[in-house]
Amino acid sequence: MDFNKRKDLVFIVLAGFFVTNAIVAELIGGKVVEFFGLFKQSVGIILWPVVFLLTDLINEHYGKQGVRKLTYITVGLIAYMFLIISISLHIKSIPGGPVNDESFTMVFGQSQWIILGSIIAFLISQLVDVYIFWVFRNRTGSKLIWLRATGSTVISQLFDTFLVQYIAFVLPGKWTMDQFTTNAAWGYSFKLLIAFCLIPFIYFGHFAINKYMGHGKTQEE
Repeated sequence: MDFNKRKDLVFIVLAGFFVTNAIVAELIGGKVVEFFGLFKQSVGIILWPVVFLLTDLINEHYGKQGVRKLTYITVGLIAYMFLIISISLHIKSIPGGPVNDESFTMVFGQSQWIILGSIIAFLISQLVDVYIFWVFRNRTGSKLIWLRATGSTVISQLFDTFLVQYIAFVLPGKWTMDQFTTNAAWGYSFKLLIAFCLIPFIYFGHFAINKYMGHGKTQEE
């Protein structure tokens, strides 16, 4: 298998995990849990750091255009899911079915706000992530992978966390502003902690991709 075929296969695998994590995070987002007895968050928060790890890997090996195209495709697929769920909410279930209308609406009705907030927050944060990543990349070259990966995540996750939680929980009246400020701040801190914990996986991902493709260079644009 030549270099271009290997490169295409790696992109398909990374893109598959990227899209899957984003969509699953939306679907499970209506479930709010308590972490460490300190703060409440959508359970979907555990998947978003993985999405941003994949963003960094795609950024490094396929450039800003690769991330932007995949971001637009993912936003389109999330919007498509939003449309399908919206239609499903208005279709009556049969009597005695395994899931009645009330249960379905309770789960996916709340997820609608999560999805709406995530579409906006995801698009903005991804574009911010790409920009910041390449500011660092242009200044550090191929060195200091951890700095550009973590630095871009620190800034982009600030936008993502506060935007999505405001739209998902404050606008529908689920949280007060005080609850929003506290939970969003804790959620942001939690994401940063995970981002730092993922640094070894970033290096492993780069090593594995370069070894498989047999090429040490990364995409510059």
